Amino acid sequence: MKVIDPLLTVRESASILQMSVATFWRRVADGTIPKPVKLGGLSRWPESEVLAAIEQAKARRTV
Repeated sequence: MKVIDPLLTVRESASILQMSVATFWRRVADGTIPKPVKLGGLSRWPESEVLAAIEQAKARRTV
């Protein structure tokens, strides 16, 4: 059985990361957050990639 990785909108993704949509796009531009999956004119992010960005940020922080 295949596990489905939901595709999130920019608003949903920004909400998970507790940031504005404008800040989310800045993080995409600087490479902190992966570029979206493009489906026609739509931009979507796999939920697993948004959550991975959180884990990467946690791993980079200093104690």
